[in-house]
Amino acid sequence: MTNTSAQSKPYPVSFTAASLRPELARIVAQAYLDCGDRKQAKALVREGNLLQSRSPASASRLEIELRHRLQKLTHRQLEILADAPSDARQAIAWLAALKHAPILFAFAVDVLRAKMEHFDTVLRPSDYEDFWDAQVTHHPELTRLSSSTRVKIRTVLMNMLREAGIMEMDDGLSFGRPVLPPDVLEAILSDDSKWLAGFLVPDDEVKLLTR
Repeated sequence: MTNTSAQSKPYPVSFTAASLRPELARIVAQAYLDCGDRKQAKALVREGNLLQSRSPASASRLEIELRHRLQKLTHRQLEILADAPSDARQAIAWLAALKHAPILFAFAVDVLRAKMEHFDTVLRPSDYEDFWDAQVTHHPELTRLSSSTRVKIRTVLMNMLREAGIMEMDDGLSFGRPVLPPDVLEAILSDDSKWLAGFLVPDDEVKLLTR
């Protein structure tokens, strides 16, 4: 079983600037694919206010966060994000978040996937609290976060899980493994199969897929 709790590299928490926002991520991806240059794409998105932000400051925060996430994607993954149907864009947006923010990957693997292995698909408040306490042991920088930032991390994480099709929209407690479109699965396998764990794919199935 994959376990990420022993990782000690400081966690970035900038992901709280936005949830998955796959439609906006698509715009940033398309701008880069059109320009072929990240600086030009950045200028295109900001100067044209393509993300439809209400203020220059919010536009800057959103563009920076989405750009940083998308920099983790392969060219093929960017193409899917820009051109594929909404379910594939949703999956790639979650993949980008997993790659950019290790705490998201840790939660998906160490909490959700681990619970599914025991046929438990209900997320309880204590599950998150136990996860946070375990992460603090290996990431003491988390203790320096303000209470409002800690609340925001939890809120954005839960929103992302709903947007990714992992957390049920109705009760906010039940979760399940999302369906991966074939092109997304292929793009992940050609990159690094470890990211499938973030989609709650068990290790034995990952091994079968990589044979």
